[in-house]
Amino acid sequence: MILLSTNCDSLSEICARCQLGGGCCHGAHPPLTQRRIDILIHSGVTSGEIEFAGYHRLKVKDDGFCVLFDQGGCTVHSAKPETCVAGPFTFDVQGDVLEIYLKKESICPLVAYLKEDIAAYQAQLDLAVKNILALVRDLSPQELEVILRIEEPETVKVAEISLEKG
Repeated sequence: MILLSTNCDSLSEICARCQLGGGCCHGAHPPLTQRRIDILIHSGVTSGEIEFAGYHRLKVKDDGFCVLFDQGGCTVHSAKPETCVAGPFTFDVQGDVLEIYLKKESICPLVAYLKEDIAAYQAQLDLAVKNILALVRDLSPQELEVILRIEEPETVKVAEISLEKG
């Protein structure tokens, strides 16, 4: 059984097996809240590796990979952004509803592992929801609006969560 949790070792191991060679880190601009920026800076990321393009995000290098990607993995795996931790789940917001989507296997081979093990799937879904909820609640409405315009092709909706505070 593969269990994905806040202990990133299992996720690192699975990601290391990926045939896409960090494909999810190529062209990625994960959104950053001020809280996440502070965590990343404390972990050694420089302010020069962060940019604002409608929302705060990590830059990409000349080769198209995230500035945190090196030698097949994330250099700050334990502090990486919420959407990175949430993978292969992604999100949209419709009114007061957070929609959670699962990327298709053609985008992320990790999906095949999750489909084989319901406990691993549920653990990663729970981790994704926790991280995405924190992200959505911490972003400014203007930044969230920009992020929600980013297309997420080849996904399937797997959950809906109310954002109403209660």
